[in-house]
Amino acid sequence: MAGRLASFPQGIREGGWKRDMPYDEPNVLLVHPRFAETSFWNYTSACELVGARYPAPPLGLITVAAMLPERWDVRLVDCNVRTLDPADLEWADLVFVGGMISQMQGILEMLETVRAAGKVSVLGGPEVSSRPELYPTADFRIVGEAEGAMAEFIAAWERGERQGLIRAPLHTVDVETSPLPRYDLLDLTAYTHLGVQFSRGCPFLCEFCDIIELFGRKPRTKTPAQVLAELDMLHALGWRGHVDFVDDNLIGNKKAVMAFLPHLIDWQRRHGHPFYFSTEGSLNLADDPKFLALLRDAGFFAVFVGIESPDPDVLIAMQKKQNTRRDIAESVRKINAAGVMVIAGFIIGFDDEGPDVARAQIELIEECSIAVAMVGLLYALPNTQLSRRLVAEKRLADAVDTVEPDSVGIDQCTAGLNFLTKRPRVEIIRDFIEVVEHLYAPDRYFERVRRAIAQIDASGPCGDFGRATIAHELRRTRRLMWSITRRRPEMRGAVWRLFLHTALTNPRALRHAMNMAAIYAHLGPFSGYVADRLREKIRVIEADPTYEDRWLAPRPAPAAAPAERLGTALG
Repeated sequence: MAGRLASFPQGIREGGWKRDMPYDEPNVLLVHPRFAETSFWNYTSACELVGARYPAPPLGLITVAAMLPERWDVRLVDCNVRTLDPADLEWADLVFVGGMISQMQGILEMLETVRAAGKVSVLGGPEVSSRPELYPTADFRIVGEAEGAMAEFIAAWERGERQGLIRAPLHTVDVETSPLPRYDLLDLTAYTHLGVQFSRGCPFLCEFCDIIELFGRKPRTKTPAQVLAELDMLHALGWRGHVDFVDDNLIGNKKAVMAFLPHLIDWQRRHGHPFYFSTEGSLNLADDPKFLALLRDAGFFAVFVGIESPDPDVLIAMQKKQNTRRDIAESVRKINAAGVMVIAGFIIGFDDEGPDVARAQIELIEECSIAVAMVGLLYALPNTQLSRRLVAEKRLADAVDTVEPDSVGIDQCTAGLNFLTKRPRVEIIRDFIEVVEHLYAPDRYFERVRRAIAQIDASGPCGDFGRATIAHELRRTRRLMWSITRRRPEMRGAVWRLFLHTALTNPRALRHAMNMAAIYAHLGPFSGYVADRLREKIRVIEADPTYEDRWLAPRPAPAAAPAERLGTALG
């Protein structure tokens, strides 16, 4: 491990202070803060139907764990699946905390807990990398990709330093140096799927996206041997079923992924196809039949695609021109026809959209037969082209947390539009409610699933329930159907009809159908929550003519940590 760490690019350390004390080997606690409970992607109610507690584990933290010296003792607590035990904190010397913007509240709470326990905190991940100034109470802040900073952090700790800001080189970290994640730290029974990563970055220029700011526009890839070693470990640990390629855009480096997929196909064949895969990609993956065939043969069953808007003018304005160069509905059908079900993202709130945006979004989603459509209100993420433009136009919320004052948590569905909108805010919110209520009415949702299933060509390995997965699939399907029948009477009829319809018309697509059925256990109630919350927001806006002025008024930054704790780390 030490030799591998020595090969990592060195970060740039800013500030820090040294204790006059001998070095000893630390106990390291890795803590994954809880996500906002009311989130489109936090589908714990669906997880419970199949006996899990949360969708996916913290891949970033278990990768960081693998970068630490082997002589350091390491534990992991995912607060999304269990409560942090005070005994864990008592045991720890160092507490690593990592997370995204939707975990902001959990991050702040965890840093305070660590501080109160008198332990040293180390904060990393995309949220602190985007806004390190919001987290002055973290003893160490790792800004950027961990592979470019951990060697410097470890050296600082071993020199006796107990605070500092360490920055990884931007967009140049060699992901071939990324170690095999510590999957052995996980309680595998807690999750519906596990994650692996092949590449980082995306070549496109979408104005609202922070991926290109965090990871760059030249996707960097691991070697096939690295990824297959991760799959070997998952297989050895007994995992079977869903594995998500968490890549920002799997087809971002098309040449590399085309070279990798034959290795994945061969690995799956040799192991009896123990896994089926999902990923995220751009719509242009529909342009290449050979690529789609490779995805099918490797065992991919779903892909998340950012469609955003049916309006070409809006797409051009947001710099997502790649979606204007093809027929969107036809592209979705091509992907479905390869056996890879499309899940898609849509956004409402762009400057250039018209008053008919709700109707246009609904018509496109129905035409595409996209069952799971993540529709969000536009949110200006930190350090994006969009947020920089809005700052220049004096339209971005002047608030350190960039969340409306009456919002709870951070989720695009309920806490978007953190800027002065060009269309009246209430009109945008009403359009959003119209789309969400239409899409997630149960009859419309399950009808779209049936139409999508009719398009699915499940002749690839995802349609097989072979020797490696048959027991897992039978247990999972039996538990899902039993749980829905006994605990979700409002879904019971629709799910059994979908099951029977699929079994009779396209039985090899049962995996696709049952995944869509399970996730509705979350999306149905969540859509109602979103609509109710946003109607309340409309009432607040209409009752207060100074709403936007009050919201955009400057607010104080978080209180700085005591000087004796921060030393010179913050300059």
